[in-house]
Amino acid sequence: MTIRVIGALAALVSAVVHLYLWFDGVKDQGTVGALFVVNVIAGVVIAALLVKWRSWEPFFLLLGFGIATLGAFLIAETVGLFGIKTDWSWYAWLAAVSEIVAILGAVAGSVREGYLPRGARQSGSRA
Repeated sequence: MTIRVIGALAALVSAVVHLYLWFDGVKDQGTVGALFVVNVIAGVVIAALLVKWRSWEPFFLLLGFGIATLGAFLIAETVGLFGIKTDWSWYAWLAAVSEIVAILGAVAGSVREGYLPRGARQSGSRA
């Protein structure tokens, strides 16, 4: 399984969790409900781009998606976000793991496909 497919699956898992939660009552929570819809759409679009478009941009979007979604949850879990405070549950763990996989997949895929350097290169001379 390629890194692109793993990243796409991670984005889709996060999108499905957010869709489930939206139907489970988040739709009635104002701004947060609207942002869950944005998350669902973004996850599906990014997943499609990852498998169809061979460029660095889908990895960049996947990285931003993972960081933004996980970051928003951590803010909501600690201090609250738009008046909503949440906690860790099975769906939060599932989404968090998928978003961590998305972040790692975006970086690993970018390195593997040559969009990011593999590490510091040594010069030919030694002191």
